Amino acid sequence: MSATTRPARPSAIAGYEDWPAYVRQPPRYRAATPGAQELSDALGVPAVSRLPEVTIQWEETYDGVTTSQLSWQLGFGPATTAWLVRPADSAGPLPGVLALHCHGGNKFGGADRLVELPTNHPSAEAARAGHYDGHALATETARRGFAVLAHDSFAWGSRRFDLSSPPWRTASALEARRAQWREDGVVPSEADDYNAAAAFHEDTVAKTAGLLGTSLAGMVAHDDLAALDILAGLPGVDADRLGCVGFSGGGGRSLALAVLSPKIRASVVTCMMTTFQSLLPAYLDAHSWLLQTPGLWKLGDWPELTARSDADFLVQYALADELFPEHGMRQAHRVLETLHRDGKYTGTFWPGGHVFTTAMQDEAIDFLAGALHLKTPSTTAL
Repeated sequence: MSATTRPARPSAIAGYEDWPAYVRQPPRYRAATPGAQELSDALGVPAVSRLPEVTIQWEETYDGVTTSQLSWQLGFGPATTAWLVRPADSAGPLPGVLALHCHGGNKFGGADRLVELPTNHPSAEAARAGHYDGHALATETARRGFAVLAHDSFAWGSRRFDLSSPPWRTASALEARRAQWREDGVVPSEADDYNAAAAFHEDTVAKTAGLLGTSLAGMVAHDDLAALDILAGLPGVDADRLGCVGFSGGGGRSLALAVLSPKIRASVVTCMMTTFQSLLPAYLDAHSWLLQTPGLWKLGDWPELTARSDADFLVQYALADELFPEHGMRQAHRVLETLHRDGKYTGTFWPGGHVFTTAMQDEAIDFLAGALHLKTPSTTAL
């Protein structure tokens, strides 16, 4: 085939062609403390150019909570979809919680895995069953008396890249996966097909981010900081009582957000704590670019980053977690105990694998209720 008849090379960042200009034009995020600024600079977090206008798409009350689907446009890429969930009979300002979805190898969906919706997509139901013990974390937290915002982050759900015509490297890897499915007699769903492509495409996203002076984690933090500002400004939310909770990749986001923003008073980090050294050499491949930002270790070890925040931390460890060695988790726990002798750290160890179990979720919500001074905490367990 001649150069003149060769197919045009597809966009490697389809749906985000305006991303490079956005990152290069606005100033970097300005943190409140030098320690937080160092993390922001290491991740390459862009400043949110302006607080976006929030649109309410629909609102329904059922099973004791009112759920509102929101949307906003951050100035590049697709618009963000989010859900605000709050008690149906709430009165007065409520403490606010940002519920941060996991990576999960599922970028077709995002925060929908955390919310009970009138109609749940099968990919959200699968993520909930596999990682959250069947519970909708945001909805269950709202039932206990919080205003909970759960949003799709950069590259997930409504903010996912358009991979309908994937770049050539991604397309080649995807075709190999499809061939394996055919050989095995598997008929993939639309979500399966997209998630396979997105797994390969994450390298391209990370390379692009690096070239632009940011990172996958930095771009996700950008979206999380915008969502936090939106939550803080919503009617009926007490901006002085804000927390965040996340499992797995969401736990890493929870830690980073607590460092980057002094608005966070309490942070739950579930199944996302170890030492960087313990990831070498066998566990590096278990994790995505969301954790492994180039140069991050220069700031200190992963647990040491919490010392850059004034938030209260609950860190939950799963002893049989497939993604972290037990000795790494226990070493991180010792580091955290040493760093936070003021009682601002609580660490708990749980049996089982990489799952946010019902009992762990109960503990997390109770922790947030105490740290954020929930005036009428419910004792109803999940």
